[in-house]
Amino acid sequence: ATYFLFRINPSLRAHIRLCGQGQCCTNVISIDFSVKRKMRLSQALALVTAAAASGAAVAFTVGPAFVPAANTALKSAVAETVGEEAVKPKAPQLSRFDRLKAAYKGPQIVKNDEGLDFSYDDFDSAVEATDYAFNRNDVVKGTVVQYDNGGCIVDIGAKASAFLPTAEASLIMNQGDDIEDLINVDEERNFQIISEEDENGQLLVSVRRIQYREAWDTVIAKNAEDGVFEATVVGVNRGGAICLVDGLRAFLPGSHLTGQLPTEDLIGQTLPLKFLEVNQEANKLVVSNRRAVVEEQMSDLSRGDIITGIVKALKPYGAFVEVGGMSGLLHISQISYDRIDDLEKVLQPGTQVKCMIIDHDKVNGRIALSTKTLEPEPGDMLRDPKRVFEMAEETAARYHERMEAERKAREEAAKDIVLGLGDSLDDLTSSSDDDSEGSDPLADVSDNLDSLLS
Repeated sequence: ATYFLFRINPSLRAHIRLCGQGQCCTNVISIDFSVKRKMRLSQALALVTAAAASGAAVAFTVGPAFVPAANTALKSAVAETVGEEAVKPKAPQLSRFDRLKAAYKGPQIVKNDEGLDFSYDDFDSAVEATDYAFNRNDVVKGTVVQYDNGGCIVDIGAKASAFLPTAEASLIMNQGDDIEDLINVDEERNFQIISEEDENGQLLVSVRRIQYREAWDTVIAKNAEDGVFEATVVGVNRGGAICLVDGLRAFLPGSHLTGQLPTEDLIGQTLPLKFLEVNQEANKLVVSNRRAVVEEQMSDLSRGDIITGIVKALKPYGAFVEVGGMSGLLHISQISYDRIDDLEKVLQPGTQVKCMIIDHDKVNGRIALSTKTLEPEPGDMLRDPKRVFEMAEETAARYHERMEAERKAREEAAKDIVLGLGDSLDDLTSSSDDDSEGSDPLADVSDNLDSLLS
């Protein structure tokens, strides 16, 4: 006989005799009718019908399976049931837009494609067939749609609008700048993708990284031309100053500053510069103010020129004079023909002086100055420096005439020496010719060698 045992609740058991053979079927299938599975009665009846067709018995229990027969068929049926459940695919995770769309209770838009050359289904198919490639570091065109908290929304043609953070809006940002100061609404420009899509399909984009790459291209081109450019000082430190070159931070060593020191007063000034080192891989820029000043101003300077400068500093060995942005040294030995015991009694910082250039180094931007060459009388710089500066041009003209006369005298003296040496060489040559006609000068030497060898 085949029995079906239903245990719907602990107080009810129903025995159904399907066959009156008086023998119990050994093929028993046990299905756990527990609370966790929550199997409906209709599902249980369907399983019973299937079991009856195969000649087996089914037992439904709340707790452990009631199995009055063999255990092999039981394990097989339970394994098949579990396997069928594992095959069921997981439901796809909905995006935020899909969840909002499913929860929307407002008025529905009725699609009407009458009078159109295409249907909404055709349009959906075309959208699905379109390949959107938005990868990290790609540069795409976009339009600024609106400002948002901490940035702005940009339409780049993706399935979701991109977001531009304020920190990525510009390479050059002043303190206190907002997104409204850097980006305009409805502005179309290039953006670089700097992230992958988030759970809502949104990308992060940047303008600063595009400008950074363009700034390096400009700097490399300037370095190749080796020209002079201007940059603004934005900070100072112990070693020098920091300048902003096309949005990039460049280091200006204090030793390459001309006429001033790297102090806070330097911030905000615009200086002429030239590159010393450009290394994009190491993100290193080094510039020089001295090289730029040397090429711009020292190209017109020469020895003997009269220049006007301001005394900037006094040292035990002399004074530093600023000349057109350059720093020249007025050595203590070049101030006056008389001995100077106290330099501060002769010159003071801030004093305007006239000096003569006696030497210059255009490569390193160094100038050697002198005031004693402008003294009408030796010692006038100590007694009356004002008179020296007033008569500087006149005294310099006399000094050049005297130097020119001395130069010509030296040339004449050198010429006489060369002519005298020429006459002496002629006498030596003539005497050697007379000796060669009378006898062989090596004859005695050869005779002496013969006597020694014998």
